[in-house]
Amino acid sequence: MNYNIAVIPGDGIGPEIIGEARKVLDKVGSVYGHKFQYTEVLMGGISIDTYGVPLTDEALETAKNSDSVLLGAVGGNVGNSRWYDVAPNLRPEAGLLAIRKGLNLFANIRPAYLYKELSDACPLKKEIIGDGFDMVIMRELTGGLYFGERYTKAVDGVMTAVDTLTYNENEIRRIAVKAFDIAMKRRKKVTSVDKANVLDSSRLWRNVVEDVAKDYPEVTLTHMLVDNCAMQLVMNPGQFDVILTENMFGDILSDEASMITGSIGMLSSASMNESKFGMYEPSHGSAPDIAGKNIANPIATVLSAAMMLRYSFDLDTEAAAVEAAVEQVLKEGYRTADIYSETCRKVSTAEMGDLIAERIGKEKECAAHEK
Repeated sequence: MNYNIAVIPGDGIGPEIIGEARKVLDKVGSVYGHKFQYTEVLMGGISIDTYGVPLTDEALETAKNSDSVLLGAVGGNVGNSRWYDVAPNLRPEAGLLAIRKGLNLFANIRPAYLYKELSDACPLKKEIIGDGFDMVIMRELTGGLYFGERYTKAVDGVMTAVDTLTYNENEIRRIAVKAFDIAMKRRKKVTSVDKANVLDSSRLWRNVVEDVAKDYPEVTLTHMLVDNCAMQLVMNPGQFDVILTENMFGDILSDEASMITGSIGMLSSASMNESKFGMYEPSHGSAPDIAGKNIANPIATVLSAAMMLRYSFDLDTEAAAVEAAVEQVLKEGYRTADIYSETCRKVSTAEMGDLIAERIGKEKECAAHEK
């Protein structure tokens, strides 16, 4: 099969980690008989430098005409970058918001899984970790504060900034359905996170989620306030299966969840629309301070590519092969700098990509020898 992938390397470490994901995908194609064709698209700071805007109409059209999108990272240092002394709609992250909106990517899926091999890198105590944790954070991606009306102006002589948080029942219902569908394939538990004790939008959120839950009698639904959820993630992460929440809460909680996996460099991400189309990206940022040093962790991007194989292309066997290769490399003790300990072997970004790619298809070789 042939698959057309729009590739957005982006800024900072983006091009480096994207290169390793492509390396792994090409190995998958070689082993399993697929061809992945890549079309590079500029977005973020590099697009600002080239075209004056973070996302051009042409770039968005290329993404729309692809089978999926693979994204590295966008942006720079907020406090020290030429890209931020401009209007908000011209900053690198505006391109990210625009492509999510333009592709109708309303459902963000972020797994947070603790590999046994990385338990020492987890900042939590061993008695809290227990047997580990395996959760998915389902974040609504095209509504809420990030897309509401905003302005900064003088009101009665005082500079005032306003950001508007808006959700309607249809936006809430469609993300809730996605969360319950995923829960049905997992441990059948949904924790809906809101701030219903304060916000009208959260009270509507809670009511709609409860209505959706009626169609999934096998799934256990609980509600949790966002501040309590942030606390529970570091007190008892193993309690969670699927966390369902709105845009800003999901942005914060998924970063917290990523760090208790040992490193944000391990957390993959998928953003889906109502079809199988998705944009796949690591949950971390562009890390400009280490860009070009060949020390970034590419695993989150590689695992995002595995999610693409599974969710957009229905290549479950190939996705599992990538995930198994990552796990095997970790078992063998190879680590990039962010997850390194003295008992392991430190490798570069490119070396980690090579190691993972080399192990793609090993299971097929073993099966052939056994015959």
